[in-house]
Amino acid sequence: MAAEDPRPRPLDVEPDAPTSAPEPADEQADPEGPLPPVRWKVNALLFVATVFSTFLTGAAVWGDGLPEGGGWRGLLRALPGGWRFAVPLLAILVTHELGHFVAARLHRVDASLPYFIPLPLLSPFGTMGAVISMRGRIRSRDALLDIGASGPLAGLCVAIPVLIVGLLQSPVLPGTEHGIQEGQCLLYMGLKRVVLGPIPAGYDVILSPMALAGWAGLFVTMLNLVAVAQLDGGHIAYALFGPRQNRYARVLHQLLLVIFAGNAVRFLGPVLLHRDFGALGQAFSNASFWLVWYFLIRLIMRAGGRDHPPTEPGELSPVRKGLAVLSLVLFALLFMPTPWASY
Repeated sequence: MAAEDPRPRPLDVEPDAPTSAPEPADEQADPEGPLPPVRWKVNALLFVATVFSTFLTGAAVWGDGLPEGGGWRGLLRALPGGWRFAVPLLAILVTHELGHFVAARLHRVDASLPYFIPLPLLSPFGTMGAVISMRGRIRSRDALLDIGASGPLAGLCVAIPVLIVGLLQSPVLPGTEHGIQEGQCLLYMGLKRVVLGPIPAGYDVILSPMALAGWAGLFVTMLNLVAVAQLDGGHIAYALFGPRQNRYARVLHQLLLVIFAGNAVRFLGPVLLHRDFGALGQAFSNASFWLVWYFLIRLIMRAGGRDHPPTEPGELSPVRKGLAVLSLVLFALLFMPTPWASY
């Protein structure tokens, strides 16, 4: 995800930097001068931690499990077992973030390297992805579109082949009474049909580690393409629609509550109807994803502003208009009404 920040971030300040107040970001920008050097130490530490975290998650789920009482040595011996999930997932995430970074640098926007967010064992993927900080304002709509769309499109170029190879490794077996159902979207269902053929009633695909990594790539891309705030989709939609996007974004943000309500009826309704209160927690967990994402977006809006930062006057080039429409269509193909459910 790429986010504009008109204020210098603490992570962008060297320990011995002058303490005087910086000039406004727009005055600092020199479109002809050299870009500031890229700082990398914090980014490298976070990336190493994320590599460890994703391998740990892969080993716990797909390897031989984590040793009990084996200490650090036992844990380190178990980590390589997570590579079948961690390597393809990291390839997708790194490609996504580098797409943003390269596009920003080509447009001479002062962008940081990605800050990866490790989340061992708490996230089903071992990470919450990454963010890139950009000092100052993206001036042109062409640049905004390029920077916003480059990450999702680059990530999908890796995620789709990973998913196809992973599906070829995934057996189709009879459904079980208890398990986890990954979210379904039009693109995912289409790829399953092409790769595996029709799936009989009562059967399901048991995802291989690589297939789960590919599915995670679709899921992360969908979240980034939600056209609100300073998510990638918000950048793309603002480049396409201009200031009208601020109104559209507020409507779309509220629609997330409608999607939550639909899931609540689906999962909580039967529980309450049959007074099966023991299953209430699981039902709420299944229904609550878009409610959580609604509030996370509110936090993003509070941090970065309710409205998208404006660009200079000018229209998108015809090719970029097509790219923007393609990106928004991809969101429709990737949208998962229920991203994750246990049963």
